[in-house]
Amino acid sequence: MKIDAVITWVDGNDPAHREKRKRYAEPGMLKADDVAGDTRFVNVGEIAWCVASLNRFASWINKIYIVTDAQDPKLEPFLVRNFPEGYIPMEIIDHKVIYHGYEEYLPTFNACAIESMIWRIPGLSDRFISLNDDMMLCAPVQPSDFFTDDDKSVCYTDKANIPLTLLTRKMKSTSEGRKKVTFKGVLCNAALLAGERWSYLRMNHTPRALRRDFYESHYTSRPQDLIRNIQYRFRNHDMYVPEVLQYSLLNRQGRCVLKPVKGNLFYLEPKKGKGYIAGKLKKLKDGGYRFCCFNSIDKACPEDLQLVKDHVSDILDITF
Repeated sequence: MKIDAVITWVDGNDPAHREKRKRYAEPGMLKADDVAGDTRFVNVGEIAWCVASLNRFASWINKIYIVTDAQDPKLEPFLVRNFPEGYIPMEIIDHKVIYHGYEEYLPTFNACAIESMIWRIPGLSDRFISLNDDMMLCAPVQPSDFFTDDDKSVCYTDKANIPLTLLTRKMKSTSEGRKKVTFKGVLCNAALLAGERWSYLRMNHTPRALRRDFYESHYTSRPQDLIRNIQYRFRNHDMYVPEVLQYSLLNRQGRCVLKPVKGNLFYLEPKKGKGYIAGKLKKLKDGGYRFCCFNSIDKACPEDLQLVKDHVSDILDITF
């Protein structure tokens, strides 16, 4: 089975991209972390960690596609230095390619919108793995960790309560009076769109095993579902996570296997308190995890960020 990998990436440090965000953002958006705050776009080099981890622990991947907005991470020198015997072929895909025919919705700064369109990458394999640039592998994996031998998609997830999430979301609002965008909320939206009423898949920050033909079939028969996401240039409380829509419908059809997040995912988000990141990283080294996510790692102090990079370098056996 041919399996590609797709990574969504942006260099929010790029002055041109910052100016573009500023030009299209509505008042207050750029200061709101749940919508368009800098932490959603700032780049500290995580894309190199992600790509290196695929080469180190999943060299069976056919091709890596990096989806971005008129940018190039220029990873070739890094890959040549760290993988002198060869690395997985890689191609940069511009937003204009996957938004062909939908150009009126560009530019976009909304991950859920972009993830709703990645299945339109020319030449993409029918089975592929999707990652954000802050994710990486931290141990060897096999194709069967994502697609079973009888071709079922593997989803690493917990389940959560829909009515409780809806009640919590109703109570949350910002100082400007708008509805706050929450991760649980957009996961819940996907489940509701799939017809669920009581529970939703609380998919965490792990690589997602996806089916290109599912998206093509679903969005051809229900184009309104596609427009619902891509109409928003920035995050919005009404959007949904397309991967959860896919998993929810496949699970109902018996074409999806649910596996626990616990024990598989190491998740790190900077917290206040001296020694917090050092303590967490010790668990990463000893915990036997396969997947790792460094969420909003740009918020870490310089010393902690260097500590993270040192651990990544050790795990992946790379130099920066």
